[in-house]
Amino acid sequence: MMVVDASVWVGSLVAEDAHHVASLHWLSQQFADSGATLVAPSLLLPEVAGAVARRTGKLDLAQRILDGLLRFPELELIPLDEDLSLAAARLAARLCLRGADACYVAVAQVLGLPLVTWDAELQQRAGQVVPVLEPKL
Repeated sequence: MMVVDASVWVGSLVAEDAHHVASLHWLSQQFADSGATLVAPSLLLPEVAGAVARRTGKLDLAQRILDGLLRFPELELIPLDEDLSLAAARLAARLCLRGADACYVAVAQVLGLPLVTWDAELQQRAGQVVPVLEPKL
């Protein structure tokens, strides 16, 4: 199990993304491993849908991707309840993180899981509190 941030999911879905091929291969490898579970805060849904719609201009594609993520058995979405939101807010203040990034770090910290991201700033800052990986094979 590992927490995978939106940069990896969006990278795999948008062909023009700089990390498209690597993200696609990495996610495919994770799914090939039986029993692999990828975790994310429920915030993943609007982040991915919005990024796909903005970057491609294809609103129907963003909706289909959202529907697919909701049916994805290997993806466990963690609701952003009050406790997790507070943990994320404290991490955001302590590590100078963007709010959305802090949610991924909080999930990783609370569950004791590594965080997988392409975001170099997030790697550096989150690395102070959780193990951080790039999605490389």
